[in-house]
Amino acid sequence: MWAPWRMEYVLASKSGACIFCDFAALAPSSYREKLVLLAQPHATVCLNRYPFAASHLLVAPRRHVSELSELADDELDAMMRLVRDAATRLRRVTGADGLNVGFNLGKAAGAGIADHLHAHVVPRWDGDTNFMPVLADVRVMPEYLDESWKRLAPAFADLPGEHAAAGGA
Repeated sequence: MWAPWRMEYVLASKSGACIFCDFAALAPSSYREKLVLLAQPHATVCLNRYPFAASHLLVAPRRHVSELSELADDELDAMMRLVRDAATRLRRVTGADGLNVGFNLGKAAGAGIADHLHAHVVPRWDGDTNFMPVLADVRVMPEYLDESWKRLAPAFADLPGEHAAAGGA
């Protein structure tokens, strides 16, 4: 069994700049490289670089907060609307039979990046659970991240906010 994507995560520095804050400051020309699908005034949506399933999305507020209670009402509203819009588009584009949507609040709850609140939107298909994750902590990814980005980016084009330049620079 081979899961090379996992080693990149294991060896990566866990200190330094917050990736979600970095995404909020990016120019649209860098979105594809960084896997950002959409940036709105209060929230962003991107692909998870270390996914649990193909097309696993993350939705984060632009402001660096770790708890839902720290968001102003307009930020919470914008983020949850983007979670809803991301879920709708993800299901439509991937043909997922279902979705897991949720927050891991705090390291003890499984948050890989506990300091910056974010929601997971994970597509699921009937029969996609198999022995690989149960026995070997390995997931089978049927699609490269860049292919997922190319498939999903057009589905976010109708939402207000910043998008990558045409052609996906």
